[in-house]
Amino acid sequence: MFKEPARGYGWIKAPNAAFSGRSALDVMLHGELTDLMRVRHYLDAERGGW
Repeated sequence: MFKEPARGYGWIKAPNAAFSGRSALDVMLHGELTDLMRVRHYLDAERGGW
């Protein structure tokens, strides 16, 4: 999604309204497979899916 790696690293740690103000990293670290899937679905939607 980002051409510059620093933007991707910043995005994953930044608060995101799509995750109720939590960062994508916080969501993924919650510990459930469905948390990883939630971030994956968000990213797929943002970039236009497959």
